Amino acid sequence: MDFQTEFKPLTVQPQEIEGKSFDMITKEIGEHPFTDEQYPVVQRIIHASADFELGRSVVFHPDAIKAGIAAIRAGKPVVADVQMIQAGISKPRLEKFGGHVRVYISDPDVIEEAKRLNTTRAIISMRKAIKEAEGGIFAIGNAPTALLELIRLVKTGEAKPGLIVGMPVGFVSAAESKDELAKLDVPFITNFGRKGGSPVTVAAVNAISIMAEKQE
Repeated sequence: MDFQTEFKPLTVQPQEIEGKSFDMITKEIGEHPFTDEQYPVVQRIIHASADFELGRSVVFHPDAIKAGIAAIRAGKPVVADVQMIQAGISKPRLEKFGGHVRVYISDPDVIEEAKRLNTTRAIISMRKAIKEAEGGIFAIGNAPTALLELIRLVKTGEAKPGLIVGMPVGFVSAAESKDELAKLDVPFITNFGRKGGSPVTVAAVNAISIMAEKQE
């Protein structure tokens, strides 16, 4: 069978593909509890995962969108827990406002300190990040230990993030870390349960950066 002869895509234009996908998502999700400013984030999360259950599980602090837009427009950094998130976030939109993406988990001093303390690099990376990224967006999609440490640092007053996008995936502490994040009185975007991951965390940050750009 000649695949190209038997099957023709609806379109090969990237923007048109995205537009059709968003239309399908909006039609399929139906009624939902999200506000007009929250829904574009959920829409992109579903687009990145093809998972409506995950999308419906997203939870927002009331000030999350406003805080995220303000952080981006102020040129605050985005701190990622792993390189995969750093690779996926749209750099040009951040750089337009003087921002950048930083990931600390592979820094030599982080690796050395983690070995010395016999703990995870994810934990040490958060301890380093809060010293350099006050008011920034912390995007955590892989390491629950990073999110739990960031929550601890917020509670002790050592960390002052502008927004936490905490959506780690996994079985050990992933759901629990997000439950704890949802209790904080700081701007956050998270979801309940084991699902999550770097792609959906990236989708959430990119959605906010698009909104920040459109405010001009």
